[in-house]
This record gives sequence, C-alpha cells and structure tokens, in this order.
Amino acid sequence: MRVRGSSRERRIAGRGRRVALAVGLAAVVGPSAAAAAPAYAPVDRPGPALGVPAATLARSLDCSPGIDRAARTPVLLVHGTNANVTANWSFTYEPALRARGVPWCALSLPDWATNDIQVNGEYVVAAIRAIHRRAGRRISIIGASQGGMVPRWALRFWPDTRPMVDDLIGLAPSNHGTAVFRDDTCAKGGCKPAEWQQRDDSAFITALNSRQETFPGISYSNVYTRTDETVQPNLDDRGSSSLHGGGGRISNVAIQEICPAATSEHLMTSATDGIAYALAIDALEHDGPASRERIAANGCNQGAIPNADPIGLILYLPTLLSGAGATGDVGREPLLACYVTASCPGDAPPVVPGPPPRLRLEARPRRLVAGRTTPVRLTVRADDGTAVAGATVRLGRARS
Repeated sequence: MRVRGSSRERRIAGRGRRVALAVGLAAVVGPSAAAAAPAYAPVDRPGPALGVPAATLARSLDCSPGIDRAARTPVLLVHGTNANVTANWSFTYEPALRARGVPWCALSLPDWATNDIQVNGEYVVAAIRAIHRRAGRRISIIGASQGGMVPRWALRFWPDTRPMVDDLIGLAPSNHGTAVFRDDTCAKGGCKPAEWQQRDDSAFITALNSRQETFPGISYSNVYTRTDETVQPNLDDRGSSSLHGGGGRISNVAIQEICPAATSEHLMTSATDGIAYALAIDALEHDGPASRERIAANGCNQGAIPNADPIGLILYLPTLLSGAGATGDVGREPLLACYVTASCPGDAPPVVPGPPPRLRLEARPRRLVAGRTTPVRLTVRADDGTAVAGATVRLGRARS
C-alpha cells in the first residue's frame, strides 16, 4: 500500500497504518502462536505403554555373557544416527569392555536410527528394563551422538527407568540438537525424520529438555569435541552436548580440555578417541560422572581404545558413511507423541500437533483510496496456503 502527500501526512498515515497492522497481526497471530506451544508432561507422570511389539524389542538387544545376575554394573550401548550396532560398537567398545570384564548389551535401533526418535526411545526404555531385570542391579549407558541423547527421552517420559540407571555417558551427544540441520538444510531438500528432530529448534528437542534436563540419582558424563562438524555449537559447556541443572550429577568435558591439540571430529569421538574412552571408563569405575582432573594427568597420552580392532574401522567406515539402511527423506518433523503434553489423556491417540508452521501475512485489498478508510482483510496463511486465522481492520490513506 502506498501513501502520497506531504511528509507530515505520510508520517501520520504511516504511523496509523503500522499501528493498525500491529493490532491486526496481534489479533490474528497471537492466539495461534499461543496455542502452538504445548504444556509439557510433568516429570513424575508414569510413561505410556510401549507401542513397539515386545518380540521386536526383545530381538533388538544383543548381550554378552555375564548379564544375568551381573557381578558388576552392566553397560547398555546405544548407537547413533545413520549407523548400526555393528559399525558403531563391534570393533571398539564391545571388545574393550569385554577385556575389562564388563558385561554389555548393544541395542539395535530401527532404520539405522534415522526414523522417529520417539520410537527409538521406546527401544531404550525396553532395553533398560530388560537389562536391569536380568542383572538384578542398576545399569550404565554409553551412547554415541543420538545414542547419547535418546536415553534422556526414555528417562524424561518413563520415570520408572530412572532408579534403574546409574550412569549415562554421551559421546558427542546431540542433547540440544544442532544448528547444522537448522540452517535450511532440511527445508531445502528434506531430511531424515531423526535429522528434523535433531535440529536445535525442533519440537522434539524442546520437549526433551522441558522442565528439567537431568534427574537426581543419575550421573551424566557428556564428552564432546570442539572440532565436531555435526553437532554444533560445541565450543564450550554451553553448547549442544552439555547439560545443566535438574538434580543429576553432571560432568561436561571437551576432549580439548585434556589434550588441547586434539582434532577428533564427530564420528571419531566414539570410534577411535582414546580420551573419550578414558572418560567413559572413569565414569563407569568411579562414583559420580567422569572427572577431567583424573584423566588430565595423562594429557594427550591416553593411547588408543584398548583391544579395539583397527581393521574394523577400515571395514566399517564405508558402512557408517553410506547410510545404506536409512529411511527416506521427509518434508517435515514427525509429530510429537501425545504423552509429551500435560493434557494428554491415558488412552489418547499417539500424536499431537508438532511445531507451528511458518506463517505469512496477506492483506486484501493492497491499495487504499485517498481520503477514506477502507476495510482491509488480514489473513495469516501456513506454507501450504491454509488460512490459519484472519481479522479485518480499517485503514486510512491521506489525500495527496
């Protein structure tokens, strides 16, 4: 809309138009935006029944000898996005833990952990319960990338799992998502569902960190690298991987705090990095989370992951990079499960609206008649053209 006339008339008309547009936009967008933000479930509300068949959940867990009536704390290994259990752990932490006499179970997430992370959370819930039951004692968890983050979804929305877990150790975990996926990467060409959910502005990440990030009685060790090209930002303990508050005992440690010259990137943090391994073992073998002070004594001289198979990295790296078992790209983030919200009834359908759509404001008519006020229809539309809401305001245009 153009306004002609003297500079004073243009200023007055422009100011009136801005006020009218602001009022109209507030009336249109305000209620919609307020309704889009859900109130999240209380942290002590019992979790819902698992939707994945029990037989499927049972088949997803591969355990070493020594799990039943375990003589020491068993470890659950959870792989990351675009990986599988063999490529992530079979040549690294499985032989290393076996050599230390630590019993372990490795969890295989569906579709290489590229589909809905909420479903992956059910696998973790079932694994925690199963290992705890078999071992007769609390368990610890070591997870890579998404695998270090998704156990927190289980702990957040299934509170019965919290007394079952002693340590949660994340190796480059995506606890607060990543800016890498946010910067229009997904909007331009589509992303895997789990990539949408690991955007740092996703509905999933917001729900994951709602109310409190950690829980009393659990030790959280978050190992990250400042040269991570996938989970960003991660330059300090205010970055994506780190956790704060909530009552848990927390240690956020950058590999570079131990060895300033270290250059491990995202994948290598769990696949080859001896400092990350040393911090993980320190957490397993001491009360509380990993201690940078205990590990710093050896600085850069931590050595490789003991008993790891270097040939395994050569064999499985192409597999890790190929994404051969991944699900296809989709156009938006999966909807949040109903149990995430405070208002969800026990038998409600499993989804509620996810993040609010991008909105644009339309005004009709776009031109005003000089010397009179004109009713102008303001309409807010979503990306797909759907009218979200509307309001009519009267705008005036000064005479030329």
